[in-house]
Amino acid sequence: MSDVEYLESIITKYPDFPKPGIVFLDIFPIFRDPIAFETLITHFVHRITSHTIPKSVRKKVDVVVGLDARGFLIGPIVALRLGAAFVPVRKKGKLPGQCKQSSYEKEYGIDTFEMQEGVIQHGQNVVIVDDLIATGGSASAAGALVRMQGGNILEYLFIVELMGLRKNWNFEDPVYSLIQVTE
Repeated sequence: MSDVEYLESIITKYPDFPKPGIVFLDIFPIFRDPIAFETLITHFVHRITSHTIPKSVRKKVDVVVGLDARGFLIGPIVALRLGAAFVPVRKKGKLPGQCKQSSYEKEYGIDTFEMQEGVIQHGQNVVIVDDLIATGGSASAAGALVRMQGGNILEYLFIVELMGLRKNWNFEDPVYSLIQVTE
Protein backbone atom coordinates (compact mmCIF):
# COMPACT_ATOMS: atom_id res chain seq x y z
CA MET A 1 0.00 0.00 0.00
CA SER A 2 1.38 3.45 -0.90
CA ASP A 3 1.62 6.22 1.66
CA VAL A 4 -1.24 8.03 -0.08
CA GLU A 5 -3.49 4.95 0.08
CA TYR A 6 -2.51 4.43 3.71
CA LEU A 7 -3.39 7.99 4.72
CA GLU A 8 -6.60 7.93 2.70
CA SER A 9 -7.67 4.76 4.52
CA ILE A 10 -7.27 6.53 7.88
CA ILE A 11 -9.42 9.56 7.06
CA THR A 12 -12.93 9.11 8.46
CA LYS A 13 -15.97 10.17 6.41
CA TYR A 14 -19.11 11.50 8.12
CA PRO A 15 -22.10 11.78 5.78
CA ASP A 16 -24.56 14.64 6.29
CA PHE A 17 -22.24 16.63 8.55
CA PRO A 18 -22.40 19.51 9.30
CA LYS A 19 -25.56 19.54 7.15
CA PRO A 20 -27.43 17.15 4.86
CA GLY A 21 -25.64 16.44 1.58
CA ILE A 22 -22.16 17.21 2.93
CA VAL A 23 -19.64 14.43 3.53
CA PHE A 24 -17.23 15.66 6.21
CA LEU A 25 -13.67 14.34 5.87
CA ASP A 26 -12.09 14.05 9.32
CA ILE A 27 -8.28 14.19 9.07
CA PHE A 28 -7.77 14.05 12.85
CA PRO A 29 -7.30 10.25 12.88
CA ILE A 30 -4.00 10.93 11.05
CA PHE A 31 -2.83 13.07 13.97
CA ARG A 32 -3.85 10.42 16.52
CA ASP A 33 -1.65 7.83 14.81
CA PRO A 34 2.08 8.64 15.11
CA ILE A 35 3.00 6.48 12.10
CA ALA A 36 0.33 8.11 9.94
CA PHE A 37 1.34 11.60 11.07
CA GLU A 38 5.00 10.88 10.32
CA THR A 39 3.98 9.49 6.92
CA LEU A 40 2.09 12.70 6.14
CA ILE A 41 4.95 15.00 7.16
CA THR A 42 7.55 12.87 5.36
CA HIS A 43 5.43 12.84 2.21
CA PHE A 44 5.14 16.63 2.18
CA VAL A 45 8.84 17.16 2.93
CA HIS A 46 9.80 14.68 0.21
CA ARG A 47 7.51 16.45 -2.25
CA ILE A 48 9.05 19.81 -1.43
CA THR A 49 12.68 18.63 -1.49
CA SER A 50 12.40 16.41 -4.58
CA HIS A 51 9.95 18.40 -6.71
CA THR A 52 9.32 21.94 -5.49
CA ILE A 53 12.82 23.09 -4.48
CA PRO A 54 14.60 21.78 -7.60
CA LYS A 55 12.26 23.89 -9.76
CA SER A 56 13.02 27.05 -7.78
CA VAL A 57 15.75 29.51 -8.70
CA ARG A 58 17.25 29.78 -5.19
CA LYS A 59 16.82 26.06 -4.36
CA LYS A 60 15.46 26.83 -0.90
CA VAL A 61 12.23 27.32 1.05
CA ASP A 62 12.52 30.27 3.42
CA VAL A 63 9.02 30.30 4.90
CA VAL A 64 6.19 27.80 5.37
CA VAL A 65 2.81 29.51 5.74
CA GLY A 66 0.04 27.58 7.52
CA LEU A 67 -3.63 28.51 7.28
CA ASP A 68 -5.87 28.83 10.34
CA ALA A 69 -6.29 26.34 11.92
CA ARG A 70 -5.29 22.91 10.61
CA GLY A 71 -2.38 24.35 8.65
CA PHE A 72 -0.94 25.12 12.09
CA LEU A 73 -0.71 21.37 12.77
CA ILE A 74 1.31 20.62 9.63
CA GLY A 75 3.19 23.82 8.85
CA PRO A 76 5.53 24.15 11.85
CA ILE A 77 6.80 20.58 11.52
CA VAL A 78 7.36 20.89 7.77
CA ALA A 79 9.13 24.22 8.35
CA LEU A 80 11.37 22.70 11.02
CA ARG A 81 12.35 19.81 8.73
CA LEU A 82 13.18 22.27 5.92
CA GLY A 83 15.08 24.70 8.15
CA ALA A 84 12.51 27.36 7.29
CA ALA A 85 10.46 29.84 9.31
CA PHE A 86 6.78 29.21 10.04
CA VAL A 87 4.25 32.00 9.56
CA PRO A 88 0.58 31.65 10.51
CA VAL A 89 -2.32 33.11 8.56
CA ARG A 90 -5.17 33.75 10.98
CA LYS A 91 -8.73 34.93 10.89
CA LYS A 92 -9.22 38.66 11.35
CA GLY A 93 -8.53 40.00 14.85
CA LYS A 94 -6.49 37.05 16.12
CA LEU A 95 -2.96 38.42 15.55
CA PRO A 96 -1.31 41.28 17.47
CA GLY A 97 0.44 44.22 15.86
CA GLN A 98 0.14 45.60 12.35
CA CYS A 99 -1.38 43.09 9.93
CA LYS A 100 -2.04 42.79 6.22
CA GLN A 101 -5.56 41.64 5.31
CA SER A 102 -7.09 39.67 2.45
CA SER A 103 -10.77 38.75 2.15
CA TYR A 104 -12.33 35.80 0.39
CA GLU A 105 -15.82 34.51 -0.34
CA LYS A 106 -17.23 31.52 1.48
CA GLU A 107 -20.45 29.71 0.72
CA TYR A 108 -22.25 31.82 3.35
CA GLY A 109 -20.46 35.18 3.22
CA ILE A 110 -17.08 36.87 3.25
CA ASP A 111 -14.21 36.07 5.62
CA THR A 112 -10.89 37.85 6.14
CA PHE A 113 -7.43 36.43 6.77
CA GLU A 114 -4.54 38.36 8.32
CA MET A 115 -0.77 38.04 8.42
CA GLN A 116 1.52 40.15 10.57
CA GLU A 117 3.49 42.76 8.63
CA GLY A 118 7.18 42.12 8.08
CA VAL A 119 7.13 38.36 8.67
CA ILE A 120 8.04 37.61 5.06
CA GLN A 121 10.87 39.49 3.40
CA HIS A 122 10.85 40.54 -0.24
CA GLY A 123 12.01 37.67 -2.44
CA GLN A 124 11.71 34.92 0.15
CA ASN A 125 10.51 31.55 -1.15
CA VAL A 126 7.25 30.42 0.43
CA VAL A 127 5.24 27.19 0.56
CA ILE A 128 1.62 27.41 1.76
CA VAL A 129 0.06 24.41 3.56
CA ASP A 130 -3.43 23.52 4.72
CA ASP A 131 -5.57 20.47 5.28
CA LEU A 132 -8.16 20.83 2.52
CA ILE A 133 -8.81 22.74 -0.67
CA ALA A 134 -12.28 23.07 -2.14
CA THR A 135 -13.15 26.37 -3.83
CA GLY A 136 -9.66 27.78 -3.22
CA GLY A 137 -10.84 31.00 -1.59
CA SER A 138 -8.90 30.76 1.66
CA ALA A 139 -5.72 29.57 -0.06
CA SER A 140 -5.99 32.37 -2.60
CA ALA A 141 -6.35 34.91 0.24
CA ALA A 142 -3.25 33.46 1.92
CA GLY A 143 -1.38 33.74 -1.36
CA ALA A 144 -2.41 37.38 -1.67
CA LEU A 145 -1.00 38.04 1.82
CA VAL A 146 2.32 36.44 0.87
CA ARG A 147 2.51 38.56 -2.29
CA MET A 148 1.65 41.76 -0.37
CA GLN A 149 4.87 41.20 1.58
CA GLY A 150 6.93 40.42 -1.53
CA GLY A 151 7.11 36.66 -1.04
CA ASN A 152 7.58 34.23 -3.91
CA ILE A 153 5.10 31.33 -3.71
CA LEU A 154 6.69 28.06 -4.81
CA GLU A 155 3.67 25.82 -4.23
CA TYR A 156 0.44 25.28 -2.30
CA LEU A 157 0.19 21.89 -0.54
CA PHE A 158 -2.97 20.25 0.82
CA ILE A 159 -3.78 16.92 2.42
CA VAL A 160 -7.16 16.66 0.65
CA GLU A 161 -8.57 18.18 -2.52
CA LEU A 162 -12.29 18.10 -3.26
CA MET A 163 -12.22 17.33 -6.99
CA GLY A 164 -14.55 19.08 -9.38
CA LEU A 165 -13.99 22.51 -7.84
CA ARG A 166 -10.61 23.14 -9.46
CA LYS A 167 -12.35 24.93 -12.34
CA ASN A 168 -13.16 27.71 -9.86
CA TRP A 169 -9.52 28.21 -8.85
CA ASN A 170 -7.43 31.10 -10.02
CA PHE A 171 -3.90 30.23 -8.86
CA GLU A 172 -0.75 31.53 -10.53
CA ASP A 173 1.39 28.97 -8.70
CA PRO A 174 1.43 25.15 -8.55
CA VAL A 175 -1.06 23.31 -6.33
CA TYR A 176 -0.39 19.84 -4.94
CA SER A 177 -2.87 17.66 -3.07
CA LEU A 178 -2.00 14.35 -1.50
CA ILE A 179 -5.50 12.86 -1.66
CA GLN A 180 -8.18 13.69 -4.24
CA VAL A 181 -11.80 13.04 -3.30
CA THR A 182 -14.64 13.10 -5.83
CA GLU A 183 -17.64 13.00 -3.50
